[in-house]
Amino acid sequence: MSTIAEFRIPAADTTMGRTFEAVPALTIELESSVSNSLPSLWASGVERATLEGAFRADPTVDDFVMIAETDDRILYDVDSPAAQRLYDHLLAADGSLLEGSGTDGWWQFKMRFRSRDHLVETHECLADREMTVDLVRVTDISSALGSGTRLTPEQHEALVAALERGYFQIPRQITMEELATELDISHQALSERLRRAYGTLVDAELQPVNETSR
Repeated sequence: MSTIAEFRIPAADTTMGRTFEAVPALTIELESSVSNSLPSLWASGVERATLEGAFRADPTVDDFVMIAETDDRILYDVDSPAAQRLYDHLLAADGSLLEGSGTDGWWQFKMRFRSRDHLVETHECLADREMTVDLVRVTDISSALGSGTRLTPEQHEALVAALERGYFQIPRQITMEELATELDISHQALSERLRRAYGTLVDAELQPVNETSR
């Protein structure tokens, strides 16, 4: 049974706390949701010169390199041993980092664990290093998509795979074609399974309301 956990950690406990203090409007998004190395960072809500000045004044940032720039975002590779340590602690119990962002002085993460025990192990690892962990939401995938919703095994498999591989994230981390290839089925078959699964889940969610209104 996989477990999805969403939680927050103060930047002041980890990395780039000074940067967030200096640039309150800053928003950071991890460039890659799943990686074997520290992902690059997309920064928005701030002028480049202001952000780079904050980076230089932040003791947790050793170096940074601007990689790309759009109209509203800037991509940086940031050399931060403190950030690398945080990343290593997050993955200590074989969790998978699905989403990561920073705003208002908080780092926010969405992770998948093989079980709640692995989530607890990660939480204890962070707490042991005096990091405050604000747990926002915990969802057991199997229970959320279980047999009680009348999903077929194929629909259940498709939904779990789509959730775990980031198909429902914004932006998507995998295309339907790529997901279909991983499941060894056609694009059309996957589309049909997901469509029927959506209908089943919506019907299960609305059924109690319909029955009550009769």
